[in-house]
Amino acid sequence: LKLNNELTRFAHEKQIFRIDHYLGKETVQNILMFRFSNAIFEQLWNRTSVDHVQITVSEKVGVGGRGGYYEESGAMRDMVQNHLLQVLSLIAMEPPVSLEAEAVRDEKVKLLKSIRPVRDVSKQVVRGQYFAGMLDGKLRNGYRQEEKVKSDSNVETYVSMKLFIDNWRWSGVPFFLRTGKSMPLSASEVRIQFRPTPNVLFAAKCGLKLDPNAITLRLQPNEGIYLRFNGKIPGTSLQVRPVRMNFSYDTEFGAYTPEAYERLLLEAIAGDATLFIRRDEVETAWSIVDPIRAGWNNKPLTNREFYSAGTWGPVAAEDLLAATNHVWRDPQPAQ
Repeated sequence: LKLNNELTRFAHEKQIFRIDHYLGKETVQNILMFRFSNAIFEQLWNRTSVDHVQITVSEKVGVGGRGGYYEESGAMRDMVQNHLLQVLSLIAMEPPVSLEAEAVRDEKVKLLKSIRPVRDVSKQVVRGQYFAGMLDGKLRNGYRQEEKVKSDSNVETYVSMKLFIDNWRWSGVPFFLRTGKSMPLSASEVRIQFRPTPNVLFAAKCGLKLDPNAITLRLQPNEGIYLRFNGKIPGTSLQVRPVRMNFSYDTEFGAYTPEAYERLLLEAIAGDATLFIRRDEVETAWSIVDPIRAGWNNKPLTNREFYSAGTWGPVAAEDLLAATNHVWRDPQPAQ
C-alpha cells in the first residue's frame, strides 16, 4: 500500500505496468480462451460439476544462491502472493464483458475479493522446509545448509493451502494450492477434478480403478491440456482404466512461443495492460496472504512440516487434504 501510494505520486495508474512473468506464459494466456470459447467446458466450470481444483507449482531447484533473498521472502511472498493467486484468478473468474484490459482486470479483482479470509491458519495452510535428501541420485543440501541461510531458520520453502471462493459459481468447492522448492520435478499445472459418478453402477466391479474425470492444464514445461476419463480395457471382463486425451502446444502448432518477458515487454510498449496487475489487485492479494504470515508469527517448524529434498512436500500437506478425503495428484514427467 505504501509503495503504491508512492508510485502514484509520480505516475498515473494507467502508466504503471506491474509485471508478473507468469501472466506471459502461453498456456496461462490460453486459460480464458479455453474456458470461454468452448461451450462443452464452460458449462461444467462450476460447483455443480467440479469436486475440487488443485494448482501445483513445483520447482526442482533448491534455493541455492538466493538464500539471502529467501530468508526475507519465503515461499508465501515469492510464489503464492503473485503466481499462484494470479493463476487462480484466471481459472475461477467470471467471463469479462469484453477483452479490454480493464474488463479482464475487473473480473480478476472480483474473484480475489471473493476468496474467504483464512480464519484458522493451522487448519487451512501448511508450510514446509526441505532438509537434505537424494534428488536424481545426488545428495541435495537442506535449506539450512544453503548459502546465507540461518542454521535455525524457520522460513518456508513450501506452502500448501485450502481456499474457498464465496460466490455463486464456486460456493463450497475447495481450491488446493501448493508450491515448493527441491521437489521431484519442475512443473506448473492446474487440475480441475470433477465430481464422481454415483456409486451404484460400476463401482462394485471397478472399485478404486473408477477414477474421477479431470482436466489438467499444464502451464510448464511441455505446455498442453489433458482430459482424463475412464475407458474399458478390451476383453470379455469388465475392467476399467483411466485414459487421457492429450493436446500438446508443440505438437499441434510447432511454432516459436515467445518467452514470458518478451511478450510482456511488447505489451507494455504497446500500452496494453491486460496482462499486468492493477493496484487494487495487488493490494487484495496481499490482504489474503498477510494474515497467514502473521498467523505463523515466527513459530518454529514441527517435524511434520519438514520434507526431504526430492519429495512432494511434508506430511502435514497430506493431512490437509486427507481431512476432506482428498489426495494430491502429483505432476508426472512429460510424455
